[in-house]
Amino acid sequence: MNKLFFFGRSDLTRSLWAFRREFLLVGFYSMVANVLMLAPTLYMLQVYDRVLASQNEVTLVAISLLTLLLFGVMALAEWMRSRLLVHTGVRLDERLSTQVFNASFEANLNQSGHAAARSFGDLIQIRQFLTGNGIFAFFDAPWAPIYLAVLYFLHPWLGAIGLLFALVQAFLAWVGHRVVAEPSEATTKAASDAAVFLQGKLRNAEVLESMGMIQNLQVRWQSRHQQHLSLGGMAQRLTHHITAWSKFVRYSQQSLALGAGALLVIDGQLSPGAMIAANVLMTRALAPIDQLAVTWRQFMSMRTAFGRLEQVLKDFPPRSATHRQDKLAGELTLRGVTAGASGRPEPILRGIDLEVPAGTVMVIAGPSGSGKSTLARVLVGIWPQVSGDVLLDGVAIDQWDRAALGPQIGYLPQDIELFEGTIAENIARFGDIDSEQVIAAAQRAGLHEMILRFPRGYDTPMGEAGNLLSGGQRQRIALARAVYGDPALLVLDEPNANLDDVGEAALYQTVAQLKAAGKTVFLITHRPGAVALADRVLFLKDGLVQAEGPREAVVAALQAARGGPQPVAPAGALPA
Repeated sequence: MNKLFFFGRSDLTRSLWAFRREFLLVGFYSMVANVLMLAPTLYMLQVYDRVLASQNEVTLVAISLLTLLLFGVMALAEWMRSRLLVHTGVRLDERLSTQVFNASFEANLNQSGHAAARSFGDLIQIRQFLTGNGIFAFFDAPWAPIYLAVLYFLHPWLGAIGLLFALVQAFLAWVGHRVVAEPSEATTKAASDAAVFLQGKLRNAEVLESMGMIQNLQVRWQSRHQQHLSLGGMAQRLTHHITAWSKFVRYSQQSLALGAGALLVIDGQLSPGAMIAANVLMTRALAPIDQLAVTWRQFMSMRTAFGRLEQVLKDFPPRSATHRQDKLAGELTLRGVTAGASGRPEPILRGIDLEVPAGTVMVIAGPSGSGKSTLARVLVGIWPQVSGDVLLDGVAIDQWDRAALGPQIGYLPQDIELFEGTIAENIARFGDIDSEQVIAAAQRAGLHEMILRFPRGYDTPMGEAGNLLSGGQRQRIALARAVYGDPALLVLDEPNANLDDVGEAALYQTVAQLKAAGKTVFLITHRPGAVALADRVLFLKDGLVQAEGPREAVVAALQAARGGPQPVAPAGALPA
Protein backbone atom coordinates (compact mmCIF):
# COMPACT_ATOMS: atom_id res chain seq x y z
CA MET A 1 0.00 0.00 0.00
CA ASN A 2 1.82 3.05 -1.24
CA LYS A 3 -0.55 5.83 -0.29
CA LEU A 4 -1.40 7.70 2.87
CA PHE A 5 -3.49 5.69 5.24
CA PHE A 6 -6.59 7.85 5.60
CA PHE A 7 -6.55 9.80 2.38
CA GLY A 8 -7.05 7.15 -0.28
CA ARG A 9 -10.03 6.92 -2.53
CA SER A 10 -11.13 3.36 -1.84
CA ASP A 11 -14.31 2.53 0.05
CA LEU A 12 -12.23 1.41 3.01
CA THR A 13 -10.19 4.60 3.27
CA ARG A 14 -13.31 6.71 2.76
CA SER A 15 -14.96 4.84 5.62
CA LEU A 16 -11.99 5.54 7.88
CA TRP A 17 -11.90 9.18 6.80
CA ALA A 18 -15.53 9.49 7.86
CA PHE A 19 -14.33 9.04 11.44
CA ARG A 20 -11.76 11.86 11.28
CA ARG A 21 -13.61 13.84 13.95
CA GLU A 22 -13.34 10.92 16.38
CA PHE A 23 -9.63 10.51 15.67
CA LEU A 24 -9.05 14.23 16.16
CA LEU A 25 -10.76 13.98 19.55
CA VAL A 26 -8.55 11.00 20.41
CA GLY A 27 -5.58 13.17 19.48
CA PHE A 28 -6.84 15.94 21.77
CA TYR A 29 -7.31 13.55 24.71
CA SER A 30 -3.85 12.11 24.01
CA MET A 31 -2.43 15.63 24.16
CA VAL A 32 -4.07 16.24 27.53
CA ALA A 33 -2.87 12.90 28.91
CA ASN A 34 0.69 13.39 27.68
CA VAL A 35 0.99 16.94 28.95
CA LEU A 36 -0.18 15.80 32.35
CA MET A 37 2.44 13.05 32.26
CA LEU A 38 4.81 15.88 33.26
CA ALA A 39 2.99 16.16 36.59
CA PRO A 40 5.13 13.51 38.39
CA THR A 41 8.31 15.30 37.26
CA LEU A 42 7.08 18.66 38.48
CA TYR A 43 5.88 17.10 41.73
CA MET A 44 9.34 15.60 42.41
CA LEU A 45 11.00 18.93 41.67
CA GLN A 46 8.72 20.70 44.12
CA VAL A 47 9.10 18.08 46.84
CA TYR A 48 12.89 17.80 46.68
CA ASP A 49 13.74 21.43 45.96
CA ARG A 50 10.98 23.30 47.79
CA VAL A 51 9.27 21.17 50.45
CA LEU A 52 12.37 19.47 51.86
CA ALA A 53 14.23 22.76 51.90
CA SER A 54 11.42 24.75 53.58
CA GLN A 55 10.02 21.93 55.78
CA ASN A 56 6.58 23.39 55.00
CA GLU A 57 3.80 20.79 55.39
CA VAL A 58 1.12 23.08 53.96
CA THR A 59 3.09 23.38 50.72
CA LEU A 60 3.43 19.58 50.59
CA VAL A 61 -0.33 19.09 51.07
CA ALA A 62 -1.16 21.74 48.49
CA ILE A 63 1.09 20.41 45.74
CA SER A 64 0.03 16.83 46.57
CA LEU A 65 -3.65 17.70 46.18
CA LEU A 66 -2.95 19.59 42.97
CA THR A 67 -0.97 16.62 41.62
CA LEU A 68 -3.81 14.24 42.51
CA LEU A 69 -6.23 16.50 40.65
CA LEU A 70 -3.97 16.47 37.59
CA PHE A 71 -3.75 12.68 37.83
CA GLY A 72 -7.54 12.52 37.90
CA VAL A 73 -7.80 14.68 34.78
CA MET A 74 -5.13 12.49 33.08
CA ALA A 75 -7.05 9.32 33.98
CA LEU A 76 -10.27 10.88 32.64
CA ALA A 77 -8.53 11.77 29.36
CA GLU A 78 -7.18 8.21 29.07
CA TRP A 79 -10.63 6.77 29.75
CA MET A 80 -12.31 9.11 27.28
CA ARG A 81 -9.97 8.27 24.41
CA SER A 82 -10.28 4.53 25.11
CA ARG A 83 -14.06 4.75 25.22
CA LEU A 84 -14.16 6.84 22.07
CA LEU A 85 -11.96 4.41 20.15
CA VAL A 86 -14.05 1.41 21.22
CA HIS A 87 -17.21 3.23 20.12
CA THR A 88 -15.51 4.14 16.82
CA GLY A 89 -14.52 0.51 16.27
CA VAL A 90 -18.11 -0.64 16.73
CA ARG A 91 -19.40 2.00 14.31
CA LEU A 92 -16.67 1.14 11.78
CA ASP A 93 -17.70 -2.50 11.94
CA GLU A 94 -21.36 -1.57 11.49
CA ARG A 95 -20.46 0.60 8.51
CA LEU A 96 -18.34 -2.02 6.74
CA SER A 97 -19.52 -5.43 7.90
CA THR A 98 -22.34 -5.79 5.36
CA GLN A 99 -20.14 -4.65 2.48
CA VAL A 100 -17.29 -6.95 3.58
CA PHE A 101 -19.77 -9.82 3.96
CA ASN A 102 -21.08 -9.36 0.41
CA ALA A 103 -17.67 -8.67 -1.15
CA SER A 104 -15.99 -11.64 0.51
CA PHE A 105 -18.68 -14.03 -0.70
CA GLU A 106 -18.50 -12.49 -4.16
CA ALA A 107 -14.75 -13.10 -4.09
CA ASN A 108 -15.25 -16.70 -3.01
CA LEU A 109 -17.98 -17.23 -5.60
CA ASN A 110 -15.73 -15.84 -8.33
CA GLN A 111 -12.91 -18.16 -7.28
CA SER A 112 -10.58 -15.25 -6.64
CA GLY A 113 -8.66 -17.18 -3.99
CA HIS A 114 -9.64 -14.76 -1.22
CA ALA A 115 -11.59 -16.79 1.35
CA ALA A 116 -14.63 -15.23 2.99
CA ALA A 117 -13.38 -15.86 6.52
CA ARG A 118 -10.10 -14.10 5.71
CA SER A 119 -11.88 -10.86 4.86
CA PHE A 120 -13.70 -10.86 8.17
CA GLY A 121 -10.40 -11.60 9.91
CA ASP A 122 -8.83 -8.62 8.12
CA LEU A 123 -11.67 -6.35 9.24
CA ILE A 124 -11.34 -7.56 12.83
CA GLN A 125 -7.57 -7.02 12.73
CA ILE A 126 -7.98 -3.43 11.48
CA ARG A 127 -10.66 -2.70 14.07
CA GLN A 128 -8.63 -4.16 16.93
CA PHE A 129 -5.55 -2.18 15.97
CA LEU A 130 -7.48 1.07 15.69
CA THR A 131 -9.10 0.53 19.10
CA GLY A 132 -6.15 -0.97 21.01
CA ASN A 133 -2.73 -0.06 22.32
CA GLY A 134 -1.29 0.09 18.83
CA ILE A 135 -3.06 3.30 17.91
CA PHE A 136 -2.18 4.80 21.32
CA ALA A 137 1.51 4.35 20.48
CA PHE A 138 1.09 6.46 17.34
CA PHE A 139 -0.74 9.20 19.23
CA ASP A 140 1.81 9.20 22.06
CA ALA A 141 4.95 9.03 19.93
CA PRO A 142 4.88 12.72 18.82
CA TRP A 143 5.22 13.74 22.48
CA ALA A 144 8.59 12.02 22.94
CA PRO A 145 10.45 15.04 21.44
CA ILE A 146 8.62 17.32 23.89
CA TYR A 147 9.77 15.23 26.84
CA LEU A 148 13.30 15.33 25.42
CA ALA A 149 13.00 19.12 25.14
CA VAL A 150 12.04 19.31 28.83
CA LEU A 151 15.10 17.18 29.64
CA TYR A 152 17.22 19.58 27.60
CA PHE A 153 15.69 22.45 29.56
CA LEU A 154 16.76 20.77 32.82
CA HIS A 155 20.27 20.37 31.40
CA PRO A 156 21.60 20.06 27.82
CA TRP A 157 23.61 16.97 28.71
CA LEU A 158 20.49 15.17 29.91
CA GLY A 159 18.68 16.06 26.68
CA ALA A 160 21.63 14.78 24.62
CA ILE A 161 21.70 11.49 26.56
CA GLY A 162 17.95 11.06 26.12
CA LEU A 163 18.23 11.73 22.37
CA LEU A 164 21.11 9.25 22.04
CA PHE A 165 19.18 6.45 23.73
CA ALA A 166 16.06 7.28 21.71
CA LEU A 167 18.03 6.82 18.49
CA VAL A 168 19.57 3.57 19.75
CA GLN A 169 16.16 2.16 20.70
CA ALA A 170 14.68 3.22 17.37
CA PHE A 171 17.59 1.53 15.57
CA LEU A 172 17.09 -1.68 17.56
CA ALA A 173 13.37 -1.65 16.75
CA TRP A 174 14.12 -1.23 13.04
CA VAL A 175 16.73 -4.02 13.08
CA GLY A 176 14.33 -6.25 15.00
CA HIS A 177 11.63 -5.74 12.42
CA ARG A 178 13.98 -6.36 9.51
CA VAL A 179 15.45 -9.50 11.07
CA VAL A 180 12.35 -11.07 12.62
CA ALA A 181 9.57 -10.14 10.18
CA GLU A 182 10.34 -12.69 7.44
CA PRO A 183 10.89 -15.70 9.78
CA SER A 184 7.73 -14.78 11.70
CA GLU A 185 5.65 -14.67 8.52
CA ALA A 186 7.11 -17.99 7.41
CA THR A 187 6.28 -19.49 10.81
CA THR A 188 2.69 -18.27 10.62
CA LYS A 189 2.27 -19.67 7.12
CA ALA A 190 3.77 -23.04 8.12
CA ALA A 191 1.44 -23.23 11.13
CA SER A 192 -1.55 -22.41 8.95
CA ASP A 193 -0.57 -25.03 6.35
CA ALA A 194 -0.19 -27.71 9.02
CA ALA A 195 -3.54 -26.80 10.62
CA VAL A 196 -5.39 -26.77 7.28
CA PHE A 197 -3.86 -30.14 6.36
CA LEU A 198 -4.94 -31.66 9.67
CA GLN A 199 -8.45 -30.17 9.60
CA GLY A 200 -9.03 -31.52 6.11
CA LYS A 201 -8.11 -35.01 7.25
CA LEU A 202 -10.20 -34.83 10.43
CA ARG A 203 -13.28 -34.15 8.31
CA ASN A 204 -12.75 -37.58 6.73
CA ALA A 205 -11.75 -39.48 9.86
CA GLU A 206 -14.06 -42.41 9.12
CA VAL A 207 -12.51 -43.06 5.71
CA LEU A 208 -8.98 -42.75 7.08
CA GLU A 209 -9.64 -45.12 9.98
CA SER A 210 -11.48 -47.73 7.94
CA MET A 211 -8.73 -48.02 5.33
CA GLY A 212 -5.74 -47.70 7.67
CA MET A 213 -4.55 -44.39 6.20
CA ILE A 214 -3.99 -42.53 9.46
CA GLN A 215 -0.35 -43.54 9.94
CA ASN A 216 0.55 -42.63 6.37
CA LEU A 217 -1.03 -39.20 6.65
CA GLN A 218 0.47 -38.71 10.12
CA VAL A 219 3.93 -38.89 8.52
CA ARG A 220 2.99 -36.13 6.08
CA TRP A 221 1.49 -33.99 8.83
CA GLN A 222 4.58 -34.54 10.97
CA SER A 223 6.84 -33.13 8.24
CA ARG A 224 4.70 -29.99 8.05
CA HIS A 225 4.63 -29.74 11.84
CA GLN A 226 8.41 -30.11 12.07
CA GLN A 227 8.88 -27.35 9.51
CA HIS A 228 6.64 -25.11 11.61
CA LEU A 229 8.64 -25.92 14.76
CA SER A 230 11.94 -25.28 13.00
CA LEU A 231 10.86 -21.92 11.61
CA GLY A 232 9.24 -20.98 14.91
CA GLY A 233 12.40 -21.83 16.84
CA MET A 234 14.50 -19.66 14.53
CA ALA A 235 12.07 -16.74 14.84
CA GLN A 236 12.02 -17.08 18.63
CA ARG A 237 15.82 -17.14 18.86
CA LEU A 238 16.07 -13.96 16.81
CA THR A 239 13.34 -12.33 18.91
CA HIS A 240 15.13 -13.28 22.13
CA HIS A 241 18.40 -11.80 20.84
CA ILE A 242 16.73 -8.52 19.99
CA THR A 243 14.87 -8.51 23.32
CA ALA A 244 18.14 -9.11 25.23
CA TRP A 245 19.82 -6.16 23.52
CA SER A 246 16.76 -4.00 24.11
CA LYS A 247 16.82 -4.82 27.83
CA PHE A 248 20.52 -4.03 27.95
CA VAL A 249 19.94 -0.63 26.36
CA ARG A 250 16.95 0.10 28.63
CA TYR A 251 18.73 -0.77 31.86
CA SER A 252 21.86 1.07 30.71
CA GLN A 253 19.78 4.13 29.97
CA GLN A 254 18.23 4.15 33.44
CA SER A 255 21.55 3.74 35.21
CA LEU A 256 23.58 6.07 32.99
CA ALA A 257 20.91 8.77 33.16
CA LEU A 258 20.96 8.57 36.96
CA GLY A 259 24.75 8.57 36.98
CA ALA A 260 24.91 11.57 34.66
CA GLY A 261 22.42 13.42 36.87
CA ALA A 262 24.47 12.60 39.96
CA LEU A 263 27.61 13.94 38.27
CA LEU A 264 25.82 17.17 37.42
CA VAL A 265 24.62 17.46 41.05
CA ILE A 266 28.20 16.98 42.29
CA ASP A 267 29.32 19.73 39.91
CA GLY A 268 26.54 21.96 41.18
CA GLN A 269 24.83 22.19 37.81
CA LEU A 270 21.67 20.31 38.87
CA SER A 271 19.61 19.96 42.02
CA PRO A 272 18.94 16.50 43.58
CA GLY A 273 15.23 16.90 42.84
CA ALA A 274 15.95 17.63 39.19
CA MET A 275 18.23 14.57 39.08
CA ILE A 276 15.42 12.24 40.26
CA ALA A 277 12.84 13.96 38.08
CA ALA A 278 15.08 13.80 35.02
CA ASN A 279 15.53 10.05 35.46
CA VAL A 280 11.76 9.52 35.59
CA LEU A 281 11.19 11.90 32.68
CA MET A 282 13.78 10.16 30.49
CA THR A 283 12.07 6.81 31.07
CA ARG A 284 8.78 8.41 30.10
CA ALA A 285 10.32 10.08 27.04
CA LEU A 286 11.58 6.73 25.72
CA ALA A 287 8.39 4.78 26.58
CA PRO A 288 6.55 5.69 23.32
CA ILE A 289 9.53 4.42 21.32
CA ASP A 290 9.42 1.13 23.23
CA GLN A 291 5.69 0.97 22.66
CA LEU A 292 6.14 1.64 18.94
CA ALA A 293 8.72 -1.15 18.75
CA VAL A 294 6.26 -3.55 20.38
CA THR A 295 3.32 -2.55 18.19
CA TRP A 296 5.24 -2.09 14.95
CA ARG A 297 4.71 -5.70 13.92
CA GLN A 298 1.01 -5.32 14.70
CA PHE A 299 0.96 -2.22 12.52
CA MET A 300 2.64 -4.04 9.63
CA SER A 301 0.20 -6.94 9.93
CA MET A 302 -2.69 -4.49 10.07
CA ARG A 303 -1.36 -2.66 7.01
CA THR A 304 -1.18 -5.96 5.10
CA ALA A 305 -4.74 -6.80 6.17
CA PHE A 306 -5.80 -3.28 5.16
CA GLY A 307 -4.32 -3.77 1.68
CA ARG A 308 -6.01 -7.16 1.22
CA LEU A 309 -9.39 -5.91 2.37
CA GLU A 310 -9.08 -2.73 0.32
CA GLN A 311 -8.39 -4.84 -2.79
CA VAL A 312 -11.38 -7.10 -2.17
CA LEU A 313 -13.72 -4.14 -1.69
CA LYS A 314 -12.31 -2.57 -4.86
CA ASP A 315 -12.62 -5.74 -6.95
CA PHE A 316 -16.10 -6.59 -5.68
CA PRO A 317 -18.01 -3.35 -5.06
CA PRO A 318 -21.70 -3.38 -4.14
CA ARG A 319 -23.77 -4.59 -7.05
CA SER A 320 -25.45 -1.90 -9.06
CA ALA A 321 -28.10 -4.33 -10.31
CA THR A 322 -31.52 -2.78 -9.90
CA HIS A 323 -33.84 -4.99 -11.93
CA ARG A 324 -36.60 -6.33 -9.75
CA GLN A 325 -39.64 -8.30 -10.78
CA ASP A 326 -42.41 -9.40 -8.50
CA LYS A 327 -43.12 -12.55 -10.45
CA LEU A 328 -40.54 -14.45 -12.49
CA ALA A 329 -41.89 -16.26 -15.55
CA GLY A 330 -38.87 -18.55 -15.95
CA GLU A 331 -37.96 -18.01 -19.62
CA LEU A 332 -34.23 -18.60 -20.12
CA THR A 333 -32.05 -17.71 -23.12
CA LEU A 334 -28.35 -18.42 -23.71
CA ARG A 335 -26.56 -16.78 -26.62
CA GLY A 336 -23.00 -17.77 -27.46
CA VAL A 337 -22.24 -18.71 -23.85
CA THR A 338 -18.69 -19.83 -23.15
CA ALA A 339 -17.58 -20.75 -19.62
CA GLY A 340 -14.00 -21.25 -18.47
CA ALA A 341 -12.07 -21.80 -15.26
CA SER A 342 -8.85 -20.35 -13.92
CA GLY A 343 -5.85 -22.58 -14.60
CA ARG A 344 -7.64 -24.36 -17.44
CA PRO A 345 -6.61 -23.31 -20.96
CA GLU A 346 -9.62 -24.78 -22.72
CA PRO A 347 -13.15 -23.58 -21.92
CA ILE A 348 -15.55 -25.96 -20.18
CA LEU A 349 -18.54 -24.83 -22.26
CA ARG A 350 -18.24 -23.51 -25.79
CA GLY A 351 -20.77 -21.49 -27.75
CA ILE A 352 -23.95 -22.63 -26.03
CA ASP A 353 -27.14 -21.31 -27.64
CA LEU A 354 -30.40 -22.17 -25.96
CA GLU A 355 -33.99 -20.95 -25.93
CA VAL A 356 -36.11 -22.40 -23.13
CA PRO A 357 -39.69 -21.10 -22.83
CA ALA A 358 -41.25 -20.71 -19.40
CA GLY A 359 -42.87 -23.88 -18.09
CA THR A 360 -40.46 -26.24 -19.90
CA VAL A 361 -38.93 -29.30 -18.27
CA MET A 362 -35.52 -29.90 -19.83
CA VAL A 363 -33.29 -32.88 -19.08
CA ILE A 364 -29.56 -32.22 -19.50
CA ALA A 365 -27.55 -35.38 -20.15
CA GLY A 366 -24.08 -36.29 -21.25
CA PRO A 367 -20.97 -38.18 -20.13
CA SER A 368 -18.99 -37.21 -17.04
CA GLY A 369 -16.88 -34.13 -17.56
CA SER A 370 -19.01 -32.80 -20.38
CA GLY A 371 -19.84 -29.55 -18.54
CA LYS A 372 -23.31 -30.32 -17.15
CA SER A 373 -22.68 -29.00 -13.62
CA THR A 374 -20.94 -25.92 -15.03
CA LEU A 375 -24.01 -25.27 -17.19
CA ALA A 376 -26.21 -25.60 -14.10
CA ARG A 377 -24.18 -22.88 -12.35
CA VAL A 378 -24.34 -20.69 -15.45
CA LEU A 379 -28.13 -21.04 -15.53
CA VAL A 380 -28.48 -19.71 -11.97
CA GLY A 381 -25.84 -17.02 -12.48
CA ILE A 382 -23.12 -18.21 -10.09
CA TRP A 383 -20.35 -19.25 -12.50
CA PRO A 384 -17.69 -16.51 -12.54
CA GLN A 385 -15.95 -16.81 -15.92
CA VAL A 386 -18.74 -16.54 -18.47
CA SER A 387 -18.86 -14.75 -21.81
CA GLY A 388 -21.98 -14.38 -23.91
CA ASP A 389 -25.52 -13.59 -22.82
CA VAL A 390 -27.49 -15.38 -20.12
CA LEU A 391 -30.97 -13.84 -20.13
CA LEU A 392 -33.70 -14.54 -17.62
CA ASP A 393 -37.07 -13.23 -18.77
CA GLY A 394 -35.15 -11.20 -21.33
CA VAL A 395 -32.88 -9.51 -18.74
CA ALA A 396 -29.20 -10.34 -18.23
CA ILE A 397 -29.03 -12.46 -15.11
CA ASP A 398 -26.26 -10.34 -13.54
CA GLN A 399 -28.53 -7.30 -13.77
CA TRP A 400 -31.14 -8.81 -11.47
CA ASP A 401 -31.38 -7.78 -7.86
CA ARG A 402 -30.18 -11.03 -6.29
CA ALA A 403 -32.24 -10.56 -3.12
CA ALA A 404 -35.38 -10.36 -5.25
CA LEU A 405 -34.35 -13.10 -7.69
CA GLY A 406 -33.08 -15.68 -5.19
CA PRO A 407 -36.44 -16.70 -3.66
CA GLN A 408 -37.79 -17.33 -7.20
CA ILE A 409 -35.00 -19.79 -8.04
CA GLY A 410 -34.55 -23.31 -6.72
CA TYR A 411 -31.06 -24.81 -7.00
CA LEU A 412 -29.95 -28.27 -5.92
CA PRO A 413 -26.19 -28.74 -6.42
CA GLN A 414 -24.33 -32.02 -6.60
CA ASP A 415 -22.49 -31.37 -3.35
CA ILE A 416 -25.17 -31.09 -0.68
CA GLU A 417 -24.46 -28.68 2.16
CA LEU A 418 -26.92 -28.27 5.01
CA PHE A 419 -26.28 -25.51 7.50
CA GLU A 420 -26.37 -25.06 11.24
CA GLY A 421 -29.98 -24.59 12.30
CA THR A 422 -33.15 -26.62 12.42
CA ILE A 423 -34.55 -28.74 9.61
CA ALA A 424 -37.32 -26.17 9.14
CA GLU A 425 -34.82 -23.31 8.93
CA ASN A 426 -32.79 -25.18 6.31
CA ILE A 427 -35.87 -25.86 4.21
CA ALA A 428 -37.07 -22.25 4.60
CA ARG A 429 -33.64 -20.95 3.46
CA PHE A 430 -33.16 -19.29 6.87
CA GLY A 431 -35.78 -16.67 6.12
CA ASP A 432 -39.08 -16.14 7.89
CA ILE A 433 -40.52 -19.60 8.35
CA ASP A 434 -43.90 -20.18 6.73
CA SER A 435 -44.96 -23.45 8.35
CA GLU A 436 -47.43 -24.33 5.61
CA GLN A 437 -44.84 -23.82 2.86
CA VAL A 438 -42.18 -25.74 4.80
CA ILE A 439 -44.52 -28.73 5.20
CA ALA A 440 -45.62 -28.47 1.56
CA ALA A 441 -41.98 -28.47 0.38
CA ALA A 442 -41.18 -31.45 2.61
CA GLN A 443 -44.19 -33.33 1.30
CA ARG A 444 -43.15 -32.64 -2.28
CA ALA A 445 -39.73 -34.12 -1.51
CA GLY A 446 -41.27 -37.11 0.29
CA LEU A 447 -39.77 -36.04 3.64
CA HIS A 448 -42.73 -35.18 5.81
CA GLU A 449 -43.25 -38.57 7.45
CA MET A 450 -39.53 -39.03 8.06
CA ILE A 451 -39.19 -35.63 9.74
CA LEU A 452 -42.14 -36.31 12.02
CA ARG A 453 -40.36 -39.39 13.34
CA PHE A 454 -37.67 -37.18 14.89
CA PRO A 455 -38.38 -36.38 18.57
CA ARG A 456 -38.44 -32.65 17.80
CA GLY A 457 -39.84 -32.90 14.29
CA TYR A 458 -39.13 -29.90 12.09
CA ASP A 459 -37.40 -28.18 15.04
CA THR A 460 -34.64 -30.80 15.11
CA PRO A 461 -31.22 -29.09 14.84
CA MET A 462 -29.14 -30.25 11.91
CA GLY A 463 -26.22 -30.90 14.26
CA GLU A 464 -28.42 -33.39 16.09
CA ALA A 465 -30.02 -34.84 12.96
CA GLY A 466 -26.84 -34.90 10.88
CA ASN A 467 -25.65 -38.22 12.27
CA LEU A 468 -29.09 -39.74 11.69
CA LEU A 469 -29.53 -38.68 8.06
CA SER A 470 -28.44 -40.77 5.12
CA GLY A 471 -27.05 -39.25 1.95
CA GLY A 472 -30.42 -39.70 0.27
CA GLN A 473 -32.27 -37.98 3.13
CA ARG A 474 -29.87 -35.04 3.00
CA GLN A 475 -30.48 -34.80 -0.74
CA ARG A 476 -34.23 -34.79 -0.19
CA ILE A 477 -33.94 -32.01 2.42
CA ALA A 478 -31.94 -30.03 -0.13
CA LEU A 479 -34.65 -30.75 -2.71
CA ALA A 480 -37.29 -29.46 -0.28
CA ARG A 481 -35.17 -26.33 0.15
CA ALA A 482 -35.03 -25.91 -3.63
CA VAL A 483 -38.81 -26.14 -4.09
CA TYR A 484 -39.63 -24.04 -1.01
CA GLY A 485 -41.55 -20.86 -1.79
CA ASP A 486 -42.86 -22.09 -5.14
CA PRO A 487 -39.94 -20.83 -7.31
CA ALA A 488 -40.48 -20.33 -11.03
CA LEU A 489 -37.09 -21.69 -12.13
CA LEU A 490 -35.47 -24.85 -10.74
CA VAL A 491 -32.07 -26.28 -11.60
CA LEU A 492 -31.56 -29.75 -10.14
CA ASP A 493 -28.05 -31.19 -10.55
CA GLU A 494 -28.08 -34.98 -10.13
CA PRO A 495 -30.94 -34.80 -7.59
CA ASN A 496 -31.30 -38.60 -7.57
CA ALA A 497 -27.61 -39.48 -7.15
CA ASN A 498 -28.14 -40.77 -3.59
CA LEU A 499 -31.81 -41.77 -3.76
CA ASP A 500 -33.27 -45.23 -3.46
CA ASP A 501 -36.26 -46.35 -5.53
CA VAL A 502 -38.74 -44.72 -3.11
CA GLY A 503 -36.81 -41.46 -3.10
CA GLU A 504 -36.44 -41.45 -6.87
CA ALA A 505 -40.16 -42.04 -7.27
CA ALA A 506 -40.82 -39.09 -4.95
CA LEU A 507 -38.43 -36.96 -7.03
CA TYR A 508 -40.16 -37.82 -10.29
CA GLN A 509 -43.52 -37.08 -8.70
CA THR A 510 -42.15 -33.68 -7.57
CA VAL A 511 -40.92 -32.89 -11.10
CA ALA A 512 -44.30 -33.91 -12.52
CA GLN A 513 -46.05 -31.57 -10.08
CA LEU A 514 -43.69 -28.73 -11.00
CA LYS A 515 -44.36 -29.41 -14.68
CA ALA A 516 -48.10 -29.32 -14.09
CA ALA A 517 -47.70 -26.01 -12.22
CA GLY A 518 -45.93 -24.46 -15.22
CA LYS A 519 -42.48 -24.21 -13.64
CA THR A 520 -39.27 -24.18 -15.67
CA VAL A 521 -37.15 -27.16 -14.59
CA PHE A 522 -33.64 -28.16 -15.65
CA LEU A 523 -32.89 -31.70 -14.55
CA ILE A 524 -29.33 -32.98 -14.86
CA THR A 525 -29.27 -36.74 -14.53
CA HIS A 526 -27.82 -40.01 -15.74
CA ARG A 527 -30.96 -41.94 -14.79
CA PRO A 528 -33.12 -42.99 -17.74
CA GLY A 529 -36.45 -42.68 -15.94
CA ALA A 530 -36.21 -38.89 -15.78
CA VAL A 531 -36.25 -38.50 -19.55
CA ALA A 532 -39.91 -39.52 -19.69
CA LEU A 533 -40.76 -36.31 -17.80
CA ALA A 534 -38.89 -34.04 -20.20
CA ASP A 535 -40.36 -31.69 -22.76
CA ARG A 536 -36.92 -31.13 -24.23
CA VAL A 537 -33.53 -32.82 -23.94
CA LEU A 538 -30.06 -31.29 -24.15
CA PHE A 539 -27.11 -33.63 -24.73
CA LEU A 540 -23.63 -32.26 -23.95
CA LYS A 541 -20.25 -33.69 -24.83
CA ASP A 542 -16.87 -32.00 -24.35
CA GLY A 543 -18.61 -28.72 -23.60
CA LEU A 544 -20.51 -28.69 -26.88
CA VAL A 545 -24.20 -29.23 -27.57
CA GLN A 546 -24.48 -32.51 -29.47
CA ALA A 547 -28.26 -32.46 -29.66
CA GLU A 548 -31.07 -30.28 -28.31
CA GLY A 549 -34.77 -30.23 -28.92
CA PRO A 550 -38.00 -32.14 -28.20
CA ARG A 551 -37.44 -35.37 -26.32
CA GLU A 552 -38.41 -37.83 -29.05
CA ALA A 553 -36.41 -36.01 -31.72
CA VAL A 554 -33.21 -35.87 -29.62
CA VAL A 555 -33.44 -39.54 -28.61
CA ALA A 556 -34.01 -40.56 -32.25
CA ALA A 557 -31.14 -38.37 -33.47
CA LEU A 558 -28.72 -39.79 -30.92
CA GLN A 559 -29.74 -43.34 -31.79
CA ALA A 560 -29.21 -42.62 -35.46
CA ALA A 561 -25.80 -41.09 -34.74
CA ARG A 562 -24.78 -44.30 -33.03
CA GLY A 563 -25.67 -46.44 -35.98
CA GLY A 564 -29.30 -47.33 -35.68
CA PRO A 565 -31.48 -48.86 -33.02
CA GLN A 566 -29.92 -49.46 -29.63
CA PRO A 567 -30.47 -52.34 -27.26
CA VAL A 568 -33.76 -52.29 -25.42
CA ALA A 569 -33.69 -49.71 -22.59
CA PRO A 570 -36.27 -48.44 -20.12
CA ALA A 571 -38.90 -46.12 -21.46
CA GLY A 572 -37.60 -42.64 -22.05
CA ALA A 573 -33.95 -43.59 -21.69
CA LEU A 574 -31.22 -41.92 -23.66
CA PRO A 575 -29.06 -44.34 -25.66
CA ALA A 576 -25.85 -45.37 -23.99
